[in-house]
Amino acid sequence: MDKRLLDILVCPVTKGPLKYDRENQELISVSAGLAYPIRDDIPVMLEDEARSLSEDEKERWREA
Repeated sequence: MDKRLLDILVCPVTKGPLKYDRENQELISVSAGLAYPIRDDIPVMLEDEARSLSEDEKERWREA
């Protein structure tokens, strides 16, 4: 994931910052509790395509 792209992308739901999960190829919005997939190096920034984060995942990403 290009750092410059990550700097300009925001969560479409909350307009908050995103964190990059390299291992799972997702962009994480802690404020929305959603993980947006990255497919073929393209972030899919659609709420319907995102998965909900578990409480444990939210806590882990808050600390990261």
